[in-house]
Formats: sequence, structure tokens, C-alpha cells
Amino acid sequence: MSLEQSESLKKTIDALEENFSDHLLEVYQSSGDTFARIKSEALLDVCKFLKEKRHFVYLADIIGTDRYTSNDRFEVIYNLLNLKEKSRLFLKVWCDEQEPVLESVTSIWPRANWNEREVYDMFGVRFNNHPDHRRIFLPEDFQYFPLRKEFPLLGIPGSIELPNTTPDID
Repeated sequence: MSLEQSESLKKTIDALEENFSDHLLEVYQSSGDTFARIKSEALLDVCKFLKEKRHFVYLADIIGTDRYTSNDRFEVIYNLLNLKEKSRLFLKVWCDEQEPVLESVTSIWPRANWNEREVYDMFGVRFNNHPDHRRIFLPEDFQYFPLRKEFPLLGIPGSIELPNTTPDID
């Protein structure tokens, strides 16, 4: 990361601390990238601020993870880019296992549509106010979320036809 990029990110983190101090839970760097974890209820406000005030106009990706913990089990990570200053920020939000729900950011970045659908389809995290909240890969009536850690490696017997696990010997 160049000095210019690190200065830009420092200004962004300072602005987050100034404007969202009650909602900013942690900020850290890992492998040259900057991560900021916020409270879920501040997601829309923080994202609007980052886009409008700090020029993070490009949402590159949304990633779901299963932390497999008893509290705040699921994590959703927003990969944000400031093309003007060539900097990247990973914004993290945790949500509960019993009712994993976040606000949709499609009103800020319309391209979030398919990413949020994928996170829902694989992990079961719902996004309030999403314009088309349905599964993207699996059938609508599929009752499971295959990237959750408790999901069996060979799938749920009888739910979808599984491939033969016995190799053919020629």
C-alpha cells in the first residue's frame, strides 16, 4: 500500500471514528488491508457515508462467512473501493445465528443485488428491503444453507439428487 493510499484510509477511519464512534467496534489491518467492523444497525448509514463523503463508490464484493460461534455467528464482509484515491476498505458486520438479518445495501450500490442473494442462498442471512430476495443457485424450496459449517459435506440425503460417490473402475 502506498503512502497516499494509507493516508486516504487513515482519513476514512478518522471520519468513521468521528461520525460513528458509537457504532464502530474495531479497526485493524491484516495483510496490507484495512478492516472496520461496525454494529449491524449502522450499516446503511455507514455505507451511505462511505460512498457519498469518502468516495467508496465501487462495491467489489459481498462475502458471507460462518464464524461458527455461539454469539454473532455470521459475518458479512463488504469489499469497498475508492477509485479516486485507489484505496480499499473491508467493512464487516456480524449477525446472530437465530435471526441473521441485515439491511440491504442495494439502495446504495444496486450491484449488491446478486451478492446479497448469494449470501442468503449459501448462509441464510436475510437482507431487509432487498428488491428480489430469492435464492440464486438453489431451488426456492430447498430448506438448507450449504456453506454453513454444520451442513454435511455430501449434502442432505434425499433433498437433491447426489452424484454417485463410488468411482467407476475401468
